[in-house]
Amino acid sequence: MALSVPAIMRTTAARLSALYLLLFALCAVLLVWYMTSLSARMLTAQTQETINDEVLGLARAYQRGGLPVLVRVVEQRSRQPGANLYLIADANGQILTGNVQSLEPGVIEAEGWTTEPFSYRRFGEGELERQRNPVSDPNEPAQNEVQAEGEKGHNAIALVLRLPNQMIMLVGRDLGEPERFRAVIRRALMLALGMMGVGGLLIWFFVGRAALKRIDSVSEASRRIMGGDLSGRLPVTGAGDEFDRLSENLNSMLARIATLNEGLKQVSDNIAHDLKTPLTRLRNRAEATLSGKHNTSDYRQALEGTIAESDQLIKTFNAILMISRLEAGYSSESTTRVDLAAAVHDVVELYEPVAEEAGVTLETSVQGAFAVNGNRELIGQALSNIVDNAIKYSTDSTSRPTVRVTLERIDGEIRLAVSDNGQGIPDDVDRARVTERFVRLEKSRSQPGSGLGLSLAKAIMTFHNGRLALLPGNPGLSVVMSFPGREDR
Repeated sequence: MALSVPAIMRTTAARLSALYLLLFALCAVLLVWYMTSLSARMLTAQTQETINDEVLGLARAYQRGGLPVLVRVVEQRSRQPGANLYLIADANGQILTGNVQSLEPGVIEAEGWTTEPFSYRRFGEGELERQRNPVSDPNEPAQNEVQAEGEKGHNAIALVLRLPNQMIMLVGRDLGEPERFRAVIRRALMLALGMMGVGGLLIWFFVGRAALKRIDSVSEASRRIMGGDLSGRLPVTGAGDEFDRLSENLNSMLARIATLNEGLKQVSDNIAHDLKTPLTRLRNRAEATLSGKHNTSDYRQALEGTIAESDQLIKTFNAILMISRLEAGYSSESTTRVDLAAAVHDVVELYEPVAEEAGVTLETSVQGAFAVNGNRELIGQALSNIVDNAIKYSTDSTSRPTVRVTLERIDGEIRLAVSDNGQGIPDDVDRARVTERFVRLEKSRSQPGSGLGLSLAKAIMTFHNGRLALLPGNPGLSVVMSFPGREDR
């Protein structure tokens, strides 16, 4: 998707890139200024030190032989290659000797260091310039004279001294080399600044544009999802960066929402279908009671049946509400340390009379003391539902019906298993379906129940960060409640 420049600058990536470029530019400018000023101060100090050494040498020559020796030393040093600037002038400023042909006006009028760099021309540069640019008109002033009068030549700094005989001596040094050095530093730093700018633009072009494309793809997927397509997911590239982590978390949230919506739809459908039958029975019973003449005992019996049917409906609705609360991750019930061995003992003790009446042997095997963080009532309710189902569906066993409750640690998990030796559920698809709300297999229709027991147990295990698994018992069925081993103390 093409974006205009104003639209691009409204994006966070472009603003961050511009901010970093501005920061880099400011740092580079400050670095250029600091390095050039530092190099200028260092070179100036070095130049002044060199001039002071020259002045000390000339002072010793003057003390040794007076003005003639000083002039001879100045002439000798001024002819050497790469010599400093030397000049001796009379009290009126007329140049007597040295390698300086002309100076900027006012340089030798004040004694001491020159406050600012001054322009000058070396001796003999005018003749060289005339040879390169001959004058056609003999009456026209020479080029070197014009430059001597006004135009600037080389720049230098110097120390001006006045001798005892009022003559003037100037010792200086040309600034061409320091200026070239500063120019090299300035060009290098400006080149570095340019490279930083180009690098920032390239980074924005390749990294920023990729980030914008990913944000656009996330926005497009979000629009589809908001349009009602809850099966859509945000794109994940596999790079493992912040965008992928955000997309994975949002995809998990969308999957959770889709699961809750599917559960809500199932609840609505199940209420419409499965609860219609008991409500119809209630109505038919009341209508049959009112349609004929009955005595008081008949009316009483009809009302007791209505109350029992109503109590069963209330239990069903309470189970539905509990499952919804647990699947939503919310429960007002408090969580504490739960002794699973004690919970197993209580449930087995509760169902021993029921099992004995049904002719089922109820056995237990607790291989240690295990505790988890959870709600004792919820865990007890889940275990009760599973044990109740095991007792009911083990009566069709070809051998002596037996239900076994086992508590042990396997592979770092605390497993609470309820196994029976009945007919079981041989089909894998059916074993997965029976944990859904109101799902009852055909052979279970003859048994009382609403099809919510295993659904509630599954929701309780999810609430405790565990899982519920239905495994073939060969024969029978094994329902396993697996708690995280890290909860163990």
